[in-house]
This record gives sequence, C-alpha cells and structure tokens, in this order.
Amino acid sequence: MFGHHKKIRYAVVAGGQISQQAFMPGVARTDNSELAALVTGDPLKADKLAKLYGIKAWRYEQYGELLASGEIDAVYVATPNFLHLEYAVPALEAGIHVLLEKPMASSVEEAEAILAAQRKGGAKLMIAYRLHHEPGTVEMITRARNGEFGQLRTFISTFAQNVSEKNSRGHNGYWGGPVPDMGTYPLNAVRNLFGQEPIAVHAVGTKTPRRGFDFHDTVAVTLRFPGERLAQFTVSYATAASESFDLVGTKASIHASPCFMFGPKIGITYVEKTDAGEKERSFGPVEQFGNETQYFSQCILDDRSPEADGEEGLLDMRVLAAVERSLDTGETVTLEPRSRARHVEPEQALKLKPAKQPSEDEMIGIIPQSA
Repeated sequence: MFGHHKKIRYAVVAGGQISQQAFMPGVARTDNSELAALVTGDPLKADKLAKLYGIKAWRYEQYGELLASGEIDAVYVATPNFLHLEYAVPALEAGIHVLLEKPMASSVEEAEAILAAQRKGGAKLMIAYRLHHEPGTVEMITRARNGEFGQLRTFISTFAQNVSEKNSRGHNGYWGGPVPDMGTYPLNAVRNLFGQEPIAVHAVGTKTPRRGFDFHDTVAVTLRFPGERLAQFTVSYATAASESFDLVGTKASIHASPCFMFGPKIGITYVEKTDAGEKERSFGPVEQFGNETQYFSQCILDDRSPEADGEEGLLDMRVLAAVERSLDTGETVTLEPRSRARHVEPEQALKLKPAKQPSEDEMIGIIPQSA
C-alpha cells in the first residue's frame, strides 16, 4: 500500500502547549512522518503555526471534511482528555490512524468506545506513551522483567509540578487534574516494570489552602499487585517540580531521576544499588515525541499493531477510575485480575536527536501550564 519512500501524513488536533512545544518540532526528526494539517479553533494559531510548518489549518467544524480529504493518513489528538472521544472515534471509524495522547479518555466507558471504534474501522490506534521508546526506560523495564533486580517487591514514586489554575488542567475536575495527567506516568511505569496489573487501589487526597483547583491537587495512591507486591505514588499540581521513582527487588534497588519528563536537555538516569556497591546508568536526551511518531508510522507502514495500543491505555484508565472512586469513598477499591499479553520490547527504544523546543513565550496563544 505504501511505497518505500512514503511518509505518514499527520494532522495535529489542538495546537496547545504539548503540540507546539514538543510534537510538531519532533516530527521533523523522523524519516517516515510529516505534518500535513493542523486543526485549531484559534485563528492566530491557524495563521502562524500553519505558516511556520507550511501546512494547512482546518477549523474544528471542518474535522469530518479533513478526515475525508485524502490529505492525511493519521491524526495526533492532543486536546484536553475530556475531548479525546470526540476526535478519536470519527477518525478511527473513517479508517484514519490515531496517535492519542494519554490518558486515553476521561472515563473507562469512553476508552472502551474508542477501542470499539478502532475495531470497527480497522485503523491503528496507539496511546502516546513516549517513554516506551526511550532507551533508559526500556532498559529498566527489560532488566526488571528479566529478573536482574531479583524478585520485585516495591515501587515508590513522586511526580509533582506547580500548575496554573488558569490552564485547562486547573479547572476541569478530577479527569483534568494531577492523577490522570501525572499519575499515569508512575502507574504506567510500575505496571510495565512489574509486568502485572494491580488488584487493589487506595488513595488519599488533599487540597492546598488558597489554591483554586476544583479537585484534590495532591494525591497519594497505594496499589497492591499479585504476588504481594506494593506500589505507591504521590502526584501534585501545587508544589515545586519533582520526579523520581525507586524500584526495590530482592537483589537490587534502582533509583531513577529524571524519569518521566522530556526535553532537549533531559536524559533518563538511574542508579542501581546492590551489595557490591552502586552503578549509575545515564542516557543522553532523545527526541521522545519524534521517537514515538517514528515507531507508530513504522507500524502503519509495516501493518503491525503498536505495542502501546488501546488495551494498554484502557488498563491505565481502569486504575485511574479506581483512584477516583477511592478518593470519593475513602475505601480500598478492588480490581478484577487482568493480564496483558504484550509488553515493551527492547527494539522499541529509539535514539532520535532532540529537536529544539520553542520557549513558553515563543508559543502562540497558550495559557502556560506552569504557575
């Protein structure tokens, strides 16, 4: 269907911070993908970004027309997650491939509807877990799964930042808040490091005085996994920036930091401690958004289904929903035992060179995330 030199043509749906700062610059680092269109409701973005990238801008009302235009092969959906369903479903039903930002949606029902649309339309769906293509992360997952740290026992993580209440993330309830936005990172990390799905979830949340969020801005989550394994993570929208995790096995422990973020200067790094001493493994910065796009486009070109598929997205979503229930009830929520056949493979790690990112003041029409 595609010639050897075919590039997958992407439309970017929503020109917010993540699209402008990371995805759009990152595509240029790939050799199998190109930007073809931007869907935005902002005339200034339509004009300036379309000129900057030499692409066509479409209004949201024209989305159906764009999907039928023959001008694109895939969409990258980076709207707030309560709008994911609205843009992912028509694309999948039209046979257009979808790279969907995480978390997958804003309810388990929506995530299931997106999966159903994918099965019906037959196009490919990948959830944008960029770290599944980052060399340090892939190495840690591979080594953990190979038993190099012994029997895995615990995982503890912090991921926090100071987010502006004015940003869309600051006033759209639980599903716009820190647990789906930031908690997805430690949650996805531990599910992949353990190679298991949690069976019980408990969460405690607090609200920082004098901050105007309409949700718990700081949340601590405890997960129980089969085989007596435990995981804990704390996320916040109301603190200084922090990101790290500790994975503890019977033979070794690893401390990873930085472990979740991206950027031209950020390389994932971990320290492994054993009885013999400690060793640091640090990885150079890579183009994380270009990596995931390169991988997804290659899956489309080779007609392979991507590893971070809709099932992977749904398995995180059901835990995020359980955290919400636990916050509402104060109780531990039990989950049906589940397992996933697929896992992150070593060859998914890619090493594209980081693209230059525009600074916050260079971006057009965004309400910066950082407070």
